[in-house]
Amino acid sequence: MKLKSLMLGAAAAFALTPAAYAERGADGEVKIIYWQAPSTLNPYLSGGTKDVESASMIIEPLARYNETGELVPWLVEEVPTTANGGVSEDLTSITWKIKPGITWSDGSAFTSADVAFTHEYCTHPEGGCAQLTKFGGVKSVETPDDLTVVVTFEGPTPNPYGPFVGGESPILQKAQFANCLGAAGSTCTEQNFGPIGTGAFKVDDFKPNDVIIMSANDNYRDPAKPAFSKVTFKGGGDAAAAGRAVLETGEFDYAWNLQLAPDVIAEMEKGGKGKPVAGFGPLLERIMLNNTNPDPALGPDERSVIRPHPFLSDPAVYKAMSMALDRPLLVEVGYGQAGRVSCSWVPAPAAYAIDVEGCDVQDIDGANKLLDDAGIVDTDGDGVREKDGVPLSILYQTSTNAVRQDFQALIKEWWGMIGIQTELRNIEGSVFFGGDAGSPDTFQKFYADVEMYANTFNGTDPQSYMGNGLCDKAPSPATQWQGENISRFCSEEYDAIHAELSTTADMAKRAELAQKLNTIAFEEGMMIPLVQRGRVSAHSNTLGGVVLNVWDSELWNVADWHRIK
Repeated sequence: MKLKSLMLGAAAAFALTPAAYAERGADGEVKIIYWQAPSTLNPYLSGGTKDVESASMIIEPLARYNETGELVPWLVEEVPTTANGGVSEDLTSITWKIKPGITWSDGSAFTSADVAFTHEYCTHPEGGCAQLTKFGGVKSVETPDDLTVVVTFEGPTPNPYGPFVGGESPILQKAQFANCLGAAGSTCTEQNFGPIGTGAFKVDDFKPNDVIIMSANDNYRDPAKPAFSKVTFKGGGDAAAAGRAVLETGEFDYAWNLQLAPDVIAEMEKGGKGKPVAGFGPLLERIMLNNTNPDPALGPDERSVIRPHPFLSDPAVYKAMSMALDRPLLVEVGYGQAGRVSCSWVPAPAAYAIDVEGCDVQDIDGANKLLDDAGIVDTDGDGVREKDGVPLSILYQTSTNAVRQDFQALIKEWWGMIGIQTELRNIEGSVFFGGDAGSPDTFQKFYADVEMYANTFNGTDPQSYMGNGLCDKAPSPATQWQGENISRFCSEEYDAIHAELSTTADMAKRAELAQKLNTIAFEEGMMIPLVQRGRVSAHSNTLGGVVLNVWDSELWNVADWHRIK
């Protein structure tokens, strides 16, 4: 299966999109399956992609990115720029003009007050907002009238498209969420499970970690859309079952994130019911390194908060762990043409990526020598090295998935060859990527030494995304365990470079600064990058209008989906 053919499949689907639809809801039901089940429909309470994407069918941002990475207006008249006067000449403010006549699904008017409230909601000091970096540097959000939003920054901001842009930063209805500010946010079950939105669909029923039933939004701004009257959004299971449900049995119309070996997908495609689609963006499979101490002997509010980690804070350890990996084999085993070796946290766009010498070469002998030279040796003959008397024994967790378990098995073997003992743990994806502050098994709490997953960002500028490495963005009890700095990495140099990036307009200089941040993340122990992954999903042969988008939510244009007769 060739990645090029998958890309052509996406283009063909786009070509089948009709110019107009006969009437809203005429095509009946569409069935979507995400094998990582959504746990909330409020993306401000979860960093999980499955939560962000399911919510994107209901609540929307002011602007978003299309399939080419271009920023396009969504709930506004146009994208503000310095050329059209929407961004001030001194780069300290951006003014959004909302399209007249947009309503919420309950029929009430969508206004600038809702936009300003969303900023207040996410930045509340007692809350735990999973998307807080989107609002970095914002001084105020003002509403001169019902259709105007003025965002003022603390200083010149060359990239003002963080707040209210992309699927990760949608608008919440003020009337619905007014009593959900701060610590109360996670207790607002009715609101979080059934947000009122401006999107093509509205929630009828939501069973967390199971199924969402939606119906067409009668107040959607385009009277001819959506073509479907009902959505069944099924969550759970595994990637193989999801792929079969679209490609072989035709039970579902769309399956997300087919994290399967390429030969498996090719065999499924022979079922004749659907086709895979793929595209490369900044999605990176990585191993996050816990910079704090997850010792179970510590209290629940101390694990992954107390610093430092007993041995992962030593560069010799994490560099040896990286050197021991055979990344080309990981690509071959896990992704084939839909994977690329990468040691760059942000592998795309290319201007921001870094090339790391030796990234594609496994060096077991070099890794062993590095540890020997650092005095991290096996003193008792049990095959496990110790640092300051602490055995290099690692708990390595990830979500339940066939490819990830294959990766775990290989990496455990390679780390064993350099004297590191590894215990493997896998957690059901809906739980691992969920936002439940009471669960000990979420990737945010990180009750392990290392954990593996993939992550990406909306759009083509990585500034907000790279803010995930800032010292003050680490999840903690005080933030309801929300926050983007999953590894609890902290570097004054990193913070200073990111601050410079946020005020730099020159594109060449921005690329240089982003590459420096990329280098620090790799060289100083935030993570061990593994594979740049192409997004691979699948849709039925009878589902038209699908345009795979690697720069925003995959469901970004669900209003255009229709049944091919």
